[in-house]
Amino acid sequence: MTFFVLGSKAERYPELMKRIHMEGHQIGIHNYSHLPNWLMSPRHIRNKHVHRSADIIERITGERPAFYRPPWGILNLGDLFALRKYRIVLWSIMGWDWGKGSKNIPLKERILDQLEPGSIILLHDSGDTWGAEPDAPSRMIASLEEVIDTIHIQGYECVRADELLHKPHDSRSDLSKGFRVG
Repeated sequence: MTFFVLGSKAERYPELMKRIHMEGHQIGIHNYSHLPNWLMSPRHIRNKHVHRSADIIERITGERPAFYRPPWGILNLGDLFALRKYRIVLWSIMGWDWGKGSKNIPLKERILDQLEPGSIILLHDSGDTWGAEPDAPSRMIASLEEVIDTIHIQGYECVRADELLHKPHDSRSDLSKGFRVG
């Protein structure tokens, strides 16, 4: 699996970052704080969010992240150029696991109704961002084991973004290779 983390959370929980890395999961960048990119210049995003977060994660794990998922999936056109050293990853299935409406339809149903080969599923572990319910992470985690078990029964495997997108975890993409949305 790939965990796209905020640099501020990585700083606050370095032992968790080490554990994620040691268990073989991939760590990607999700900005330093959870601000949408359209509120900031591409240079600010690159230097104060992405590079800063990559430095923090690399200090903790010894490996520099190569993948980036912008908050809310929002990019400036300039981000494509400013962040060309990173592989930008979005999602194909939104778990909708953070808000009030997430209580109405079980997470398993929301995911399985859309699941197909190559899907990238977006889930959240924080209830402290704008629009999130404080208990959303515990509800998501309580449902996740059943979701993973069902996915495996259906023949799917949970893999890292670099494995899914057929790129070595330490490679960088550039615009000449195309912009690929997961």
